[in-house]
Amino acid sequence: MSDINRRDALHLLGAIPLLATGLSQAEVTRAAGAARAALVPGFTPAVFTPHEYTTVRMLAEMVIPRDGRSGGALDAGVPEFMDFILAENPGMQTPMRGGLAWLDTESRERFGAEFVEIQDIQRRAILDDIAWPKKAKPEYSQGVAFFSRFRDLTASGFFSSEVGVRDLQYRGNEFVMEWTGCPPEALRKLGVG
Repeated sequence: MSDINRRDALHLLGAIPLLATGLSQAEVTRAAGAARAALVPGFTPAVFTPHEYTTVRMLAEMVIPRDGRSGGALDAGVPEFMDFILAENPGMQTPMRGGLAWLDTESRERFGAEFVEIQDIQRRAILDDIAWPKKAKPEYSQGVAFFSRFRDLTASGFFSSEVGVRDLQYRGNEFVMEWTGCPPEALRKLGVG
């Protein structure tokens, strides 16, 4: 697993959009379109409170930050995508909003302030405790469940967006005169070439 980085791992998550939530590819595509339409100044979330939305924006960008390769979760409209998905699927709202509340509670207990108000190193300390389900302590089980769902939604929103598709270097919808097979560098990376 040392040859795979975080962004590559998230590509894998994004390849199976919202599988864990049971949403169809059509629903994901519709949500991605709605998120793109929502990327206008003055977007008002339908589900999230202003504080929750600020937290979602910060957390989404921590999961998939902008880097030298492509834009990040904010550039892809992931927070707007999440708000749309939750508005369309009310059963998902309580676990998501409860998880955001868990983050603030954990942050206040550890550092005396809400998640968005603490230092980056402190936020990362909390996330390190919940990002790896197999390593997490039992007392963090609620945080682990929340962060797993949040990360899945972030990856689904990102990799179903125009920014995410470019990041994947998806070459579909292009005319191919002659199929020459998988590129040798991809085969080598997979250890089969």
